[in-house]
Amino acid sequence: MKDTTLAQRSFLAAAEASRRDILKRGSLVLLLGVQHLAHGASIVAVRVWPSKDYTRLTIESDTELKARQFFIAEPPRLAVDIEGIDLIPALRELVAKVKPDDPYIAGMRVGQNAPGVVRLVIDLKRPMLPQVFTLQPVAAYQHRLVFDLYPAQAVDPLEALIAERLSETRPLGQSPAPAPAETPAADPLGELIARQSGKPAAPASPAPAPPVQPSAARSPDRKPQPDAATEPDGKTDRLVIVALDPGHGGEDPGAIGPGGTREKDVVLQIAQRLRDRINRQPNMRAYLTRDADFFVPLHVRVQKARRVKADLFISIHADAFFTARPRGASVFALSEKGASSSAARWIADKENSADLVGGVNVKAKDAQVAKALLDMSTTAQINDSLKLGTAMLGEIGSVGRLHKPRVEQAGFAVLKAPDIPSVLVETAFISNPEEEARLRSEEYQVQLADALMRGISRYFARNPPLARNRAT
Repeated sequence: MKDTTLAQRSFLAAAEASRRDILKRGSLVLLLGVQHLAHGASIVAVRVWPSKDYTRLTIESDTELKARQFFIAEPPRLAVDIEGIDLIPALRELVAKVKPDDPYIAGMRVGQNAPGVVRLVIDLKRPMLPQVFTLQPVAAYQHRLVFDLYPAQAVDPLEALIAERLSETRPLGQSPAPAPAETPAADPLGELIARQSGKPAAPASPAPAPPVQPSAARSPDRKPQPDAATEPDGKTDRLVIVALDPGHGGEDPGAIGPGGTREKDVVLQIAQRLRDRINRQPNMRAYLTRDADFFVPLHVRVQKARRVKADLFISIHADAFFTARPRGASVFALSEKGASSSAARWIADKENSADLVGGVNVKAKDAQVAKALLDMSTTAQINDSLKLGTAMLGEIGSVGRLHKPRVEQAGFAVLKAPDIPSVLVETAFISNPEEEARLRSEEYQVQLADALMRGISRYFARNPPLARNRAT
Protein backbone atom coordinates (compact mmCIF):
# COMPACT_ATOMS: atom_id res chain seq x y z
CA MET A 1 0.00 0.00 0.00
CA LYS A 2 2.81 2.34 0.88
CA ASP A 3 4.52 1.48 -2.42
CA THR A 4 1.36 2.39 -4.38
CA THR A 5 1.01 5.71 -2.58
CA LEU A 6 4.69 6.49 -3.25
CA ALA A 7 4.26 5.72 -6.94
CA GLN A 8 1.21 7.98 -7.15
CA ARG A 9 3.07 10.82 -5.49
CA SER A 10 6.00 10.41 -7.86
CA PHE A 11 3.65 10.47 -10.84
CA LEU A 12 1.87 13.60 -9.59
CA ALA A 13 5.19 15.32 -8.92
CA ALA A 14 6.40 14.53 -12.44
CA ALA A 15 3.12 15.79 -13.93
CA GLU A 16 3.38 19.03 -11.96
CA ALA A 17 6.98 19.53 -13.13
CA SER A 18 5.90 18.90 -16.70
CA ARG A 19 3.04 21.43 -16.34
CA ARG A 20 5.40 24.05 -14.97
CA ASP A 21 7.81 23.42 -17.82
CA ILE A 22 5.04 23.86 -20.37
CA LEU A 23 3.94 27.12 -18.72
CA LYS A 24 7.53 28.31 -18.70
CA ARG A 25 7.89 27.57 -22.42
CA GLY A 26 4.60 29.31 -23.08
CA SER A 27 5.91 32.42 -21.38
CA LEU A 28 9.04 32.19 -23.50
CA VAL A 29 6.87 32.01 -26.64
CA LEU A 30 5.09 35.20 -25.65
CA LEU A 31 8.38 36.97 -24.97
CA LEU A 32 10.09 35.92 -28.19
CA GLY A 33 7.15 36.43 -30.52
CA VAL A 34 5.83 34.21 -33.29
CA GLN A 35 8.56 35.01 -35.84
CA HIS A 36 11.22 33.23 -33.79
CA LEU A 37 9.33 29.96 -33.45
CA ALA A 38 9.41 27.96 -36.69
CA HIS A 39 11.53 25.14 -35.35
CA GLY A 40 14.56 27.41 -34.95
CA ALA A 41 14.13 29.18 -38.31
CA SER A 42 13.63 32.92 -38.53
CA ILE A 43 12.76 34.88 -41.70
CA VAL A 44 15.29 37.63 -42.34
CA ALA A 45 13.79 39.08 -45.54
CA VAL A 46 11.50 38.31 -48.46
CA ARG A 47 12.05 39.75 -51.95
CA VAL A 48 10.43 39.68 -55.39
CA TRP A 49 12.34 40.52 -58.61
CA PRO A 50 10.03 40.68 -61.66
CA SER A 51 11.43 41.03 -65.20
CA LYS A 52 10.64 40.19 -68.80
CA ASP A 53 13.06 37.27 -68.63
CA TYR A 54 11.77 35.65 -65.45
CA THR A 55 10.48 36.41 -61.96
CA ARG A 56 12.48 35.54 -58.86
CA LEU A 57 11.14 35.20 -55.31
CA THR A 58 13.54 34.87 -52.39
CA ILE A 59 12.98 33.87 -48.77
CA GLU A 60 16.05 34.60 -46.64
CA SER A 61 16.33 32.90 -43.25
CA ASP A 62 18.88 32.35 -40.52
CA THR A 63 18.84 28.56 -41.06
CA GLU A 64 18.44 26.47 -44.21
CA LEU A 65 14.88 25.75 -45.30
CA LYS A 66 13.88 22.63 -47.21
CA ALA A 67 11.20 22.69 -49.89
CA ARG A 68 9.23 20.25 -52.01
CA GLN A 69 7.59 21.55 -55.17
CA PHE A 70 4.55 20.42 -57.15
CA PHE A 71 3.71 21.94 -60.53
CA ILE A 72 0.14 21.78 -61.80
CA ALA A 73 -0.20 22.45 -65.53
CA GLU A 74 -3.89 23.36 -65.78
CA PRO A 75 -4.45 26.00 -64.66
CA PRO A 76 -0.70 26.67 -64.30
CA ARG A 77 0.37 26.99 -60.69
CA LEU A 78 3.28 26.04 -58.48
CA ALA A 79 2.78 24.61 -54.99
CA VAL A 80 5.76 24.53 -52.64
CA ASP A 81 5.84 22.95 -49.17
CA ILE A 82 8.43 24.75 -47.05
CA GLU A 83 9.62 22.63 -44.15
CA GLY A 84 11.00 23.87 -40.85
CA ILE A 85 8.88 26.99 -40.54
CA ASP A 86 5.45 28.10 -39.37
CA LEU A 87 3.14 30.65 -40.94
CA ILE A 88 4.37 34.09 -39.89
CA PRO A 89 3.65 37.68 -41.00
CA ALA A 90 6.83 37.81 -43.09
CA LEU A 91 5.44 35.18 -45.46
CA ARG A 92 2.22 37.14 -45.88
CA GLU A 93 4.46 40.11 -46.67
CA LEU A 94 5.90 38.11 -49.58
CA VAL A 95 2.38 37.71 -50.97
CA ALA A 96 1.85 41.46 -50.74
CA LYS A 97 5.06 42.17 -52.65
CA VAL A 98 3.72 40.59 -55.86
CA LYS A 99 2.32 43.38 -58.05
CA PRO A 100 -0.63 43.03 -60.46
CA ASP A 101 1.61 43.88 -63.42
CA ASP A 102 4.06 41.04 -62.70
CA PRO A 103 4.59 39.41 -66.12
CA TYR A 104 4.27 35.85 -64.82
CA ILE A 105 2.57 35.70 -61.39
CA ALA A 106 -1.22 36.11 -61.25
CA GLY A 107 -1.45 35.71 -57.49
CA MET A 108 -0.12 33.92 -54.44
CA ARG A 109 -1.54 32.14 -51.41
CA VAL A 110 0.15 30.91 -48.25
CA GLY A 111 -1.13 28.73 -45.42
CA GLN A 112 -0.12 26.29 -42.69
CA ASN A 113 -0.28 22.87 -44.35
CA ALA A 114 0.96 20.89 -41.33
CA PRO A 115 2.91 21.57 -38.12
CA GLY A 116 6.23 23.00 -39.22
CA VAL A 117 5.21 22.99 -42.92
CA VAL A 118 3.96 26.05 -44.82
CA ARG A 119 2.43 25.65 -48.28
CA LEU A 120 2.98 28.43 -50.80
CA VAL A 121 0.80 28.35 -53.94
CA ILE A 122 1.79 30.59 -56.86
CA ASP A 123 -0.86 31.11 -59.53
CA LEU A 124 0.81 31.68 -62.91
CA LYS A 125 -0.34 33.68 -65.93
CA ARG A 126 1.11 31.21 -68.44
CA PRO A 127 2.93 27.87 -68.62
CA MET A 128 6.24 28.14 -66.79
CA LEU A 129 9.42 26.21 -66.06
CA PRO A 130 9.89 26.79 -62.32
CA GLN A 131 13.16 26.22 -60.48
CA VAL A 132 13.27 25.98 -56.68
CA PHE A 133 16.67 25.80 -55.01
CA THR A 134 18.64 26.91 -51.95
CA LEU A 135 21.73 29.10 -51.65
CA GLN A 136 24.28 29.01 -48.87
CA PRO A 137 25.27 32.19 -46.99
CA VAL A 138 27.49 34.54 -48.99
CA ALA A 139 28.44 38.21 -48.70
CA ALA A 140 25.62 40.01 -46.83
CA TYR A 141 23.11 37.20 -47.37
CA GLN A 142 22.17 34.34 -45.04
CA HIS A 143 20.43 31.15 -46.23
CA ARG A 144 18.17 31.75 -49.24
CA LEU A 145 15.31 29.72 -50.65
CA VAL A 146 14.88 30.84 -54.27
CA PHE A 147 11.96 30.44 -56.70
CA ASP A 148 12.90 31.23 -60.32
CA LEU A 149 9.90 31.27 -62.67
CA TYR A 150 10.91 31.05 -66.34
CA PRO A 151 8.38 31.15 -69.22
CA ALA A 152 7.99 27.82 -70.99
CA GLN A 153 8.11 29.68 -74.33
CA ALA A 154 10.77 32.38 -74.21
CA VAL A 155 10.60 35.33 -76.59
CA ASP A 156 13.19 35.29 -79.38
CA PRO A 157 15.27 38.38 -78.53
CA LEU A 158 16.57 38.84 -82.09
CA GLU A 159 13.11 38.75 -83.61
CA ALA A 160 11.75 41.12 -80.97
CA LEU A 161 14.71 43.48 -81.47
CA ILE A 162 14.28 43.70 -85.25
CA ALA A 163 10.50 44.01 -85.01
CA GLU A 164 10.93 46.93 -82.62
CA ARG A 165 13.39 48.55 -85.00
CA LEU A 166 11.00 48.15 -87.95
CA SER A 167 8.16 49.72 -86.01
CA GLU A 168 10.31 52.77 -85.28
CA THR A 169 11.35 53.27 -88.92
CA ARG A 170 7.70 53.47 -90.09
CA PRO A 171 6.44 57.10 -90.21
CA LEU A 172 4.20 58.08 -87.30
CA GLY A 173 0.59 57.10 -87.96
CA GLN A 174 1.39 55.13 -91.11
CA SER A 175 -0.16 51.70 -91.35
CA PRO A 176 1.57 48.80 -93.11
CA ALA A 177 0.97 49.06 -96.84
CA PRO A 178 -1.12 46.23 -98.29
CA ALA A 179 0.62 44.01 -100.80
CA PRO A 180 -0.65 43.68 -104.41
CA ALA A 181 -3.30 40.99 -104.75
CA GLU A 182 -1.40 39.02 -107.36
CA THR A 183 1.84 38.71 -105.36
CA PRO A 184 2.51 37.64 -101.77
CA ALA A 185 3.61 40.38 -99.39
CA ALA A 186 7.29 40.74 -98.61
CA ASP A 187 8.38 39.79 -95.13
CA PRO A 188 11.01 42.39 -94.16
CA LEU A 189 11.33 41.00 -90.65
CA GLY A 190 12.10 37.57 -92.07
CA GLU A 191 14.58 39.09 -94.51
CA LEU A 192 16.37 41.00 -91.77
CA ILE A 193 16.50 37.95 -89.52
CA ALA A 194 17.78 35.89 -92.43
CA ARG A 195 20.41 38.51 -93.14
CA GLN A 196 21.45 38.48 -89.48
CA SER A 197 21.60 34.69 -89.22
CA GLY A 198 22.79 33.74 -92.70
CA LYS A 199 19.80 31.41 -93.13
CA PRO A 200 17.32 31.63 -96.01
CA ALA A 201 14.16 33.59 -95.27
CA ALA A 202 10.95 31.71 -94.57
CA PRO A 203 8.27 31.65 -97.32
CA ALA A 204 6.41 34.94 -97.60
CA SER A 205 3.08 35.26 -95.87
CA PRO A 206 0.02 36.54 -97.77
CA ALA A 207 -0.72 38.92 -94.88
CA PRO A 208 0.24 42.61 -95.15
CA ALA A 209 3.65 43.47 -93.76
CA PRO A 210 5.51 46.64 -92.79
CA PRO A 211 7.61 48.35 -95.49
CA VAL A 212 11.22 47.30 -95.89
CA GLN A 213 13.61 49.28 -93.74
CA PRO A 214 15.12 51.91 -96.07
CA SER A 215 18.68 51.26 -94.97
CA ALA A 216 18.27 47.53 -95.63
CA ALA A 217 16.64 47.83 -99.07
CA ARG A 218 18.58 47.43 -102.32
CA SER A 219 17.85 49.46 -105.47
CA PRO A 220 16.48 47.53 -108.48
CA ASP A 221 19.46 48.32 -110.71
CA ARG A 222 22.04 47.25 -108.18
CA LYS A 223 23.77 43.93 -108.71
CA PRO A 224 23.42 41.48 -105.85
CA GLN A 225 26.60 41.05 -103.82
CA PRO A 226 25.92 38.24 -101.33
CA ASP A 227 29.47 38.25 -99.99
CA ALA A 228 29.90 42.01 -99.73
CA ALA A 229 30.64 43.18 -96.22
CA THR A 230 29.72 46.84 -96.59
CA GLU A 231 28.35 49.41 -98.99
CA PRO A 232 30.83 51.55 -101.01
CA ASP A 233 30.40 54.41 -98.52
CA GLY A 234 31.39 52.14 -95.62
CA LYS A 235 27.88 51.63 -94.25
CA THR A 236 26.68 48.11 -93.65
CA ASP A 237 23.51 46.89 -95.38
CA ARG A 238 22.22 45.06 -92.29
CA LEU A 239 21.20 45.83 -88.76
CA VAL A 240 24.25 46.27 -86.53
CA ILE A 241 23.60 45.14 -82.96
CA VAL A 242 25.57 46.30 -79.90
CA ALA A 243 24.96 44.27 -76.73
CA LEU A 244 25.15 46.39 -73.58
CA ASP A 245 25.60 44.52 -70.32
CA PRO A 246 24.85 46.53 -67.15
CA GLY A 247 26.70 44.63 -64.43
CA HIS A 248 25.12 42.94 -61.42
CA GLY A 249 21.39 43.50 -60.69
CA GLY A 250 18.64 42.03 -58.55
CA GLU A 251 20.04 39.98 -55.69
CA ASP A 252 23.55 41.20 -56.59
CA PRO A 253 23.94 44.93 -55.82
CA GLY A 254 27.56 45.05 -56.92
CA ALA A 255 29.86 47.47 -55.12
CA ILE A 256 28.30 50.02 -52.76
CA GLY A 257 29.84 53.47 -52.37
CA PRO A 258 30.44 55.26 -49.06
CA GLY A 259 27.28 57.30 -49.70
CA GLY A 260 25.16 54.19 -50.29
CA THR A 261 25.18 54.32 -54.10
CA ARG A 262 24.72 50.85 -55.56
CA GLU A 263 26.76 49.85 -58.58
CA LYS A 264 23.84 47.99 -60.17
CA ASP A 265 21.76 51.20 -60.27
CA VAL A 266 24.25 53.63 -61.81
CA VAL A 267 25.54 51.22 -64.45
CA LEU A 268 21.97 50.53 -65.61
CA GLN A 269 21.38 54.27 -65.95
CA ILE A 270 24.58 54.68 -67.99
CA ALA A 271 23.69 51.70 -70.19
CA GLN A 272 20.23 53.14 -70.87
CA ARG A 273 21.73 56.47 -71.89
CA LEU A 274 24.16 54.71 -74.22
CA ARG A 275 21.31 52.59 -75.60
CA ASP A 276 19.42 55.74 -76.60
CA ARG A 277 22.46 57.07 -78.46
CA ILE A 278 23.05 53.80 -80.30
CA ASN A 279 19.39 53.56 -81.33
CA ARG A 280 19.59 57.01 -82.90
CA GLN A 281 22.28 55.78 -85.30
CA PRO A 282 21.12 54.65 -88.75
CA ASN A 283 20.93 50.87 -89.07
CA MET A 284 22.17 50.29 -85.51
CA ARG A 285 20.41 48.83 -82.49
CA ALA A 286 21.33 48.34 -78.81
CA TYR A 287 20.34 45.24 -76.87
CA LEU A 288 20.49 45.24 -73.06
CA THR A 289 21.20 41.98 -71.23
CA ARG A 290 19.07 43.45 -68.45
CA ASP A 291 16.83 46.50 -68.75
CA ALA A 292 15.62 46.52 -65.15
CA ASP A 293 16.71 45.50 -61.66
CA PHE A 294 17.06 41.71 -61.89
CA PHE A 295 19.90 39.21 -61.71
CA VAL A 296 21.44 37.65 -64.83
CA PRO A 297 24.09 34.88 -64.47
CA LEU A 298 27.39 35.58 -66.21
CA HIS A 299 27.12 32.78 -68.77
CA VAL A 300 23.55 33.85 -69.60
CA ARG A 301 24.80 37.37 -70.40
CA VAL A 302 27.17 35.86 -72.96
CA GLN A 303 24.44 33.60 -74.36
CA LYS A 304 22.07 36.55 -74.72
CA ALA A 305 24.59 38.50 -76.77
CA ARG A 306 25.18 35.51 -79.03
CA ARG A 307 21.45 34.87 -79.48
CA VAL A 308 20.93 38.35 -80.94
CA LYS A 309 24.11 37.94 -83.02
CA ALA A 310 25.68 41.01 -81.46
CA ASP A 311 28.53 42.74 -83.29
CA LEU A 312 29.95 44.11 -80.03
CA PHE A 313 29.57 43.31 -76.34
CA ILE A 314 30.16 46.08 -73.78
CA SER A 315 29.86 45.23 -70.07
CA ILE A 316 29.47 48.32 -67.87
CA HIS A 317 30.61 48.39 -64.24
CA ALA A 318 31.81 50.73 -61.48
CA ASP A 319 35.04 49.73 -59.77
CA ALA A 320 35.66 49.52 -56.02
CA PHE A 321 38.58 49.00 -53.69
CA PHE A 322 39.19 48.60 -49.97
CA THR A 323 40.28 52.22 -49.61
CA ALA A 324 38.82 55.44 -51.01
CA ARG A 325 42.02 56.60 -52.73
CA PRO A 326 41.95 54.74 -56.12
CA ARG A 327 40.14 56.61 -58.90
CA GLY A 328 39.72 56.70 -62.65
CA ALA A 329 38.08 54.64 -65.40
CA SER A 330 39.47 51.45 -66.92
CA VAL A 331 38.75 49.22 -69.92
CA PHE A 332 39.42 45.48 -69.93
CA ALA A 333 39.58 42.77 -72.58
CA LEU A 334 39.91 39.02 -72.31
CA SER A 335 43.28 37.37 -71.87
CA GLU A 336 44.26 33.86 -72.90
CA LYS A 337 47.60 33.90 -71.10
CA GLY A 338 46.74 35.34 -67.71
CA ALA A 339 46.09 38.82 -66.36
CA SER A 340 48.16 41.77 -67.56
CA SER A 341 48.56 42.94 -63.95
CA SER A 342 47.76 41.83 -60.43
CA ALA A 343 45.10 44.56 -60.26
CA ALA A 344 43.44 43.23 -63.43
CA ARG A 345 43.43 39.71 -61.96
CA TRP A 346 41.91 40.98 -58.71
CA ILE A 347 39.15 42.86 -60.55
CA ALA A 348 38.39 39.84 -62.75
CA ASP A 349 38.09 37.59 -59.70
CA LYS A 350 35.77 40.12 -58.07
CA GLU A 351 33.51 40.42 -61.13
CA ASN A 352 33.52 36.66 -61.72
CA SER A 353 32.13 36.13 -58.21
CA ALA A 354 28.84 37.81 -59.18
CA ASP A 355 27.19 34.41 -59.71
CA LEU A 356 27.87 33.51 -56.07
CA VAL A 357 26.18 36.65 -54.77
CA GLY A 358 23.33 36.77 -57.27
CA GLY A 359 22.67 33.07 -56.90
CA VAL A 360 22.69 30.47 -59.69
CA ASN A 361 20.83 27.17 -59.64
CA VAL A 362 23.82 24.89 -60.15
CA LYS A 363 21.61 21.83 -60.57
CA ALA A 364 19.79 23.34 -63.53
CA LYS A 365 22.90 24.79 -65.10
CA ASP A 366 24.54 22.56 -67.69
CA ALA A 367 28.10 22.78 -66.47
CA GLN A 368 29.59 21.15 -69.58
CA VAL A 369 27.81 23.51 -71.97
CA ALA A 370 28.72 26.52 -69.88
CA LYS A 371 32.34 25.43 -69.66
CA ALA A 372 32.53 24.82 -73.40
CA LEU A 373 31.10 28.26 -74.07
CA LEU A 374 33.39 30.05 -71.65
CA ASP A 375 36.49 28.16 -72.81
CA MET A 376 35.99 29.11 -76.46
CA SER A 377 38.14 32.18 -76.97
CA THR A 378 40.05 33.06 -80.09
CA THR A 379 43.01 35.25 -80.85
CA ALA A 380 40.95 37.16 -83.42
CA GLN A 381 38.26 37.97 -80.86
CA ILE A 382 40.84 39.24 -78.39
CA ASN A 383 42.59 41.35 -81.03
CA ASP A 384 39.31 42.97 -82.05
CA SER A 385 38.41 43.49 -78.39
CA LEU A 386 41.70 45.31 -77.82
CA LYS A 387 40.94 47.57 -80.80
CA LEU A 388 37.49 48.34 -79.42
CA GLY A 389 38.88 48.90 -75.93
CA THR A 390 41.57 51.26 -77.19
CA ALA A 391 39.02 53.33 -79.13
CA MET A 392 36.75 53.58 -76.09
CA LEU A 393 39.55 54.29 -73.63
CA GLY A 394 40.73 57.25 -75.73
CA GLU A 395 37.26 58.79 -75.65
CA ILE A 396 36.66 58.11 -71.95
CA GLY A 397 39.93 59.88 -71.18
CA SER A 398 38.50 63.08 -72.67
CA VAL A 399 35.73 63.30 -70.06
CA GLY A 400 37.43 61.95 -66.94
CA ARG A 401 40.51 60.53 -65.37
CA LEU A 402 41.87 57.14 -66.46
CA HIS A 403 43.05 54.63 -63.87
CA LYS A 404 45.36 52.99 -66.44
CA PRO A 405 46.38 54.49 -69.81
CA ARG A 406 46.05 51.19 -71.69
CA VAL A 407 43.54 48.37 -72.07
CA GLU A 408 44.10 45.77 -69.34
CA GLN A 409 43.50 42.05 -69.82
CA ALA A 410 42.29 39.25 -67.53
CA GLY A 411 40.04 36.18 -67.51
CA PHE A 412 36.63 37.85 -67.21
CA ALA A 413 33.94 35.20 -67.62
CA VAL A 414 31.52 37.69 -69.16
CA LEU A 415 33.95 38.51 -72.00
CA LYS A 416 34.32 34.96 -73.29
CA ALA A 417 31.98 35.03 -76.28
CA PRO A 418 34.21 33.40 -78.92
CA ASP A 419 32.90 35.43 -81.86
CA ILE A 420 32.04 38.88 -80.45
CA PRO A 421 34.58 41.64 -79.69
CA SER A 422 33.98 42.19 -75.96
CA VAL A 423 35.17 44.72 -73.41
CA LEU A 424 34.40 45.51 -69.78
CA VAL A 425 34.33 49.21 -68.84
CA GLU A 426 34.89 50.21 -65.22
CA THR A 427 33.38 53.70 -65.42
CA ALA A 428 34.92 55.02 -62.17
CA PHE A 429 35.71 53.98 -58.60
CA ILE A 430 32.41 54.02 -56.73
CA SER A 431 34.45 53.53 -53.53
CA ASN A 432 35.93 57.01 -54.06
CA PRO A 433 33.51 59.62 -52.60
CA GLU A 434 34.23 62.16 -55.34
CA GLU A 435 33.78 59.66 -58.15
CA GLU A 436 30.70 58.19 -56.46
CA ALA A 437 29.11 61.65 -56.65
CA ARG A 438 30.05 61.91 -60.33
CA LEU A 439 28.53 58.53 -61.11
CA ARG A 440 25.25 59.72 -59.59
CA SER A 441 25.25 62.98 -61.54
CA GLU A 442 23.32 63.27 -64.79
CA GLU A 443 26.07 65.46 -66.27
CA TYR A 444 28.78 62.81 -65.91
CA GLN A 445 26.50 60.00 -67.06
CA VAL A 446 25.68 61.98 -70.24
CA GLN A 447 29.36 62.75 -70.87
CA LEU A 448 30.31 59.12 -70.34
CA ALA A 449 27.54 57.82 -72.62
CA ASP A 450 28.64 60.28 -75.33
CA ALA A 451 32.26 59.15 -74.96
CA LEU A 452 31.33 55.46 -75.20
CA MET A 453 29.25 56.19 -78.32
CA ARG A 454 32.20 58.00 -79.93
CA GLY A 455 34.41 55.03 -79.10
CA ILE A 456 31.96 52.64 -80.79
CA SER A 457 31.82 54.90 -83.86
CA ARG A 458 35.62 55.11 -84.02
CA TYR A 459 35.90 51.33 -83.88
CA PHE A 460 33.35 50.76 -86.65
CA ALA A 461 34.98 53.45 -88.81
CA ARG A 462 38.20 51.43 -88.80
CA ASN A 463 36.59 47.98 -88.58
CA PRO A 464 33.32 47.98 -90.59
CA PRO A 465 30.88 45.25 -89.53
CA LEU A 466 31.08 42.28 -91.85
CA ALA A 467 28.27 40.45 -93.61
CA ARG A 468 26.85 37.55 -91.62
CA ASN A 469 27.16 33.94 -92.56
CA ARG A 470 26.69 32.18 -89.23
CA ALA A 471 24.18 29.65 -88.11
CA THR A 472 21.69 30.72 -85.49
